[in-house]
Amino acid sequence: MHDHAAAALDAGRMGHALLFCGPAMLGKRLVAERLAQRVLCLSTDHVARPCGQCRACTLYHARSQKDPLEQRPDGSLSQPWGHPGHPDAIFVGHAWRHTPSPPRQMTVVPVDQVRELSVRLSTTPQYGSAKVAIIDPADDMNDAAANALLKTLEEPVPGRYLWLVCANPARLPATIRSRCQRLEFRLPPADEAMAWLNAQGHPAAAATEALAAARGHPGLADAWLRDGGLALRREVAADLAKIASNSASPLEVAKAWTADELAMQRLLHAADLSRDQAVGLTDPMRIRKLAAWFDTANRTRELLRSTIRADLAVVDLLLAWRDAAGDKARGMMR
Repeated sequence: MHDHAAAALDAGRMGHALLFCGPAMLGKRLVAERLAQRVLCLSTDHVARPCGQCRACTLYHARSQKDPLEQRPDGSLSQPWGHPGHPDAIFVGHAWRHTPSPPRQMTVVPVDQVRELSVRLSTTPQYGSAKVAIIDPADDMNDAAANALLKTLEEPVPGRYLWLVCANPARLPATIRSRCQRLEFRLPPADEAMAWLNAQGHPAAAATEALAAARGHPGLADAWLRDGGLALRREVAADLAKIASNSASPLEVAKAWTADELAMQRLLHAADLSRDQAVGLTDPMRIRKLAAWFDTANRTRELLRSTIRADLAVVDLLLAWRDAAGDKARGMMR
């Protein structure tokens, strides 16, 4: 993907606005950053870009991706623009926070970040003739931020690149999507995914289980094996099975699910497990109930981005699970 995009950039076939989209953890941001280094590199040898030796490359590498964003009094986040790094590389979004999972109230990219990005992108480059701005995750922009970004997209300036990284492009306004050239990232073949997981040091049996649970997504399987995500999935399956068989209280489970920063991940597992539950069923009524519950679980995940009380939203979801799944959910405990 990087080589294809780099060739398009060198040939002038790449527009100023790119949308790096596809499943999470497939390396979209890494590709975007590598291309940014290529654009900003000052080497006269295009084949060698990024050279890693010029002033631009040195400045780019001086920026640590773990530099935390500054928190404003209203809880929003701001890029510490004065931190060491390339002055013509602009980064927006909580993906560059010091902590990998921002608190719930910080999961929105606010309008002031985008406005600041637009101002910086319009100024003269300090090195070379290009500036690059990357928003990750772009699909976490609020409505005001998206509207502010649209104005920047509608008035492109030569030598200015605006790149959006997202896993859910459908959450972006159609007006933004239509103004971006898409770079689609897709899952690799199963044998390549397994080979990559084995190369990361995961035992074959564990890698096979994780890859199946992740539906062929090697990056997700790797993350689950490293951070306990696979164990969390098993816990969610066990909780759903207990609720379906009336051996656990939906209220107590809802409180437990929303007591830490893993609520969104639990709901993602729950929705995925409900889809697994529908596989092989022949009862149309039960299939429709599970499909409806799957949609509700995903809507509840979106609600958790708001100020709604998370436990109240989740308890309603879990109460509906008893009717949707029934005793069939015992088979989910795997």
